Amino acid sequence: MADTAILGLLTAAAVRERAHEMLDLAVDGRVEGWTVDLARLAEAADRTAAVTREAYPDLAIPFHARWRHFVAGAPRLPASGAERARAAFDLVILSVLLDAGSGPGWRYRDQASGGTFTRSEGLAVASQRMFEAGAFDGEKLAEFDAAALAQGFQVEDDNPLAGLEGRAALIRRLGRQVLARADLFASADEPRPGGLYDVLAARAEGGRLPATAILELLLEALGPIWADRLELDGVPLGDCWRHPAIRRDDASDGLVPLHKLSQWLSYSLIEPLQEAGVEVVDIDGLTGLAEYRNGGLFADTGVLGLSDPTNAERPHHVSDPLIVAWRSMTVALLDRMAPLVRERLGVSEAEFPLARMLEGGSWAAGRRIAAERRPGGGPPFTIISDGTVF
Repeated sequence: MADTAILGLLTAAAVRERAHEMLDLAVDGRVEGWTVDLARLAEAADRTAAVTREAYPDLAIPFHARWRHFVAGAPRLPASGAERARAAFDLVILSVLLDAGSGPGWRYRDQASGGTFTRSEGLAVASQRMFEAGAFDGEKLAEFDAAALAQGFQVEDDNPLAGLEGRAALIRRLGRQVLARADLFASADEPRPGGLYDVLAARAEGGRLPATAILELLLEALGPIWADRLELDGVPLGDCWRHPAIRRDDASDGLVPLHKLSQWLSYSLIEPLQEAGVEVVDIDGLTGLAEYRNGGLFADTGVLGLSDPTNAERPHHVSDPLIVAWRSMTVALLDRMAPLVRERLGVSEAEFPLARMLEGGSWAAGRRIAAERRPGGGPPFTIISDGTVF
């Protein structure tokens, strides 16, 4: 049986605990490469509150979820019930797994709507159209290749998509995992990603399911699909990386869990669960997302600063301690900023959970300040990506 310290890394609580520890260490000057100026958090909160008011004047803000990015028209799904929920799970799982940063040069021209979309919206619409065309049906997942993805996502020499092969390989591994774990992915017919709905519905007690239970199932079910990631005691750790500042006297020493895509997916599965009659509770048990829009907001407002500014000029792997610390501190800073944003908007914590700030919100504020600071609106650092992290 795996060490409990290792299994503990597969939780949102571990992400939050170690993120705040990383931030506290950095405030004390004990995280190499970074400085922290918490006085600048007010500007980040001002920007977040401003874009929230602009986008949602009545503050009727939905949760941060992949559904917000299907901007070319609502995806076609069955009318109601469990089969609608399974189909929604199928679509959003595939779409989130394909949602890592596209790179600045890629775009998607949607014939159905006539629109042209880039970045997350473009990836969402492209995956939606492939889903609607049956490109991900049944056993096709296990044999999915880069050529199929390139065709569906309109990739050409003059329209490059970052991490094309990495994305296709991730979908293949998903398909093989679905077949290997029919106990988790079985549905009313054949094993499919949407079978996870049935597992979660069965785990609800009295019709209520903690949001953290969604993440824990995803980390169990999808853990083996991540390539070249840490594995300890036979447990795949997914979006979990090493950093020397985080010390423990057990098997989790030096490890920093982030689980960005899995948490993004957890948020995105809340709505289909609720539509099917499962009440999802403790949504703030999940954390903010360690990705480059939220992280960019804190870097671009000067909350986080580089000890050596030349580090902004060279590319970094996602496993570099500099990037691990940046992503981890982003999670803690979102927690710290949330009360400031609520104060500016005049709302309570119950009215404005973290999932609404992310949507309102911090992600959009990070995108806007990036567009102000850099042509093309890219992240503040160049990240070498295989298409499966950000």
